[in-house]
Amino acid sequence: MATWATLDCSATQLADLLGGPNSTGAAHFICNQIAGVSSKLSDTAYAVDTTFLLFSAYLVFSMQLGFAMLCAGSVRAKNTMNIMLTNVLDAAAGGLFYYLFGFAFAFGGPSNGFIGKHFFGLKEVPSNTGFDYSNFLYQWAFAIAAAGITSGSIAERTQFVAYLIYSSFLTGFVYPVVAHWFWSVDGWASALNTGNLLFGTGVIDFAGSGVVHMVGGIAGLWGAFIEGPRIGRFDHSGRAVALRGHSASLVVLGTFLLWFGWYGFNPGSFNKILSPYGPSGSYYGMWSAVGRTAVTTTLAGCTAALTTLFGKRILSGHWNVTDVCNGLLGGFAAITAGCSVVEPWAAIVCGFVAAIVLISCNKLAEKLKFDDPLEAAQLHGGCGAWGIIFTALFAREKYVNEVYPGKQGRPYGLFMGGGGKLLGAHLIQIVVIIGWVSATMGPLFFVLHKLKLLRISAEDEMAGMDLTRHGGFAYVYHDDEDEQKPSVIQLRKVEPNASTPPTSV
Repeated sequence: MATWATLDCSATQLADLLGGPNSTGAAHFICNQIAGVSSKLSDTAYAVDTTFLLFSAYLVFSMQLGFAMLCAGSVRAKNTMNIMLTNVLDAAAGGLFYYLFGFAFAFGGPSNGFIGKHFFGLKEVPSNTGFDYSNFLYQWAFAIAAAGITSGSIAERTQFVAYLIYSSFLTGFVYPVVAHWFWSVDGWASALNTGNLLFGTGVIDFAGSGVVHMVGGIAGLWGAFIEGPRIGRFDHSGRAVALRGHSASLVVLGTFLLWFGWYGFNPGSFNKILSPYGPSGSYYGMWSAVGRTAVTTTLAGCTAALTTLFGKRILSGHWNVTDVCNGLLGGFAAITAGCSVVEPWAAIVCGFVAAIVLISCNKLAEKLKFDDPLEAAQLHGGCGAWGIIFTALFAREKYVNEVYPGKQGRPYGLFMGGGGKLLGAHLIQIVVIIGWVSATMGPLFFVLHKLKLLRISAEDEMAGMDLTRHGGFAYVYHDDEDEQKPSVIQLRKVEPNASTPPTSV
């Protein structure tokens, strides 16, 4: 883990300097004490790095609560318990399958360029290759994040058994193979595979715009496409009808929790912090890069949020908090690939374009009658793909060499004077992720559909899965679509219409 300078001591040389009849014994004693101090410093460095990684893992895991709140607020109240339970399931099922198979397929080296073949069930962990239990925990949190993305795309109409099957398959096999390609030292396109770099550079997907976000987004795209839109999402003439989520408060809460967790997602992807970039004692080191990564992450999200705010205001005439939250998350998804190798000013460019990509993808989805309740496929798939391209354009040479030190002089961002090789590698990444996820998750959802294990019945969908599948509603509430009218305090949904007074600026 840590790069720590050892304290060397030569008893012979020290004895000559000390002189006297007892100099040899004194020299050996002093050198033994110095060796003991050096060992303790090395142990401390490992402890600091492990603590940093574990804390980052806890932050990334807290994103599951963010996903749960965001999903709950984005669906109708009659499906709240269902979507919350699927988020718990993603973490629970993903934990077991990533322990049994996923971590081994992703990082079980030495292996071939396609898939890992060691560490099944964490056998041989801790290992002398640098993997410890903290690495597993951190990578598991990433795996279940990918599954959480997919659950949002197929919300409000999917059978519970389908969640079990897809979540296990995604975290146990599909996602780990992609992680091996781009993050393992043996991966065929990994920037860490210095002996066989794709185009002499490998793919710089630092924290996973492609590995995590595109995988989850493309999987969700196939699930939502094969299931079809929710009942009532498009009218008989094909016009889109808004099926608004029931709680903007939960959406905002989930967004802030995800924002908080992203500081473990991106800066934590260094896996360590106690490594100087200059001579020992230098003020500049990996800790500086960790801080810079947190800054670029922040700026990309903030820019995307503001761009979405004014962009949607121009298009719809409303200041929509849900759209702003999705725009913010789109900026985060985009900057995730290049957060460690770009300048803060470039992160602003990233966030600005990410917001435009998200708005455009949503318009295209509406025209194609594609229904994704959380815009997950558009947000994570579209903005994730932009983030991969952005990194290939704006990666700075100095930062690339610091973060990926195995080979000096490797290609960097096209707009920064580094040529087009990195862009070529990143275009290949986009293509192979789309191809791999489509070839695995597409057939899985299709088979589930044919076996009638994917979508719930129309009656259950209209009544809501909380009532038909989970024993009752999450809230005591009244929805105009329901026939029952309990004599309790009622919550009514109010949709904007032509008679709604115009909003003043």
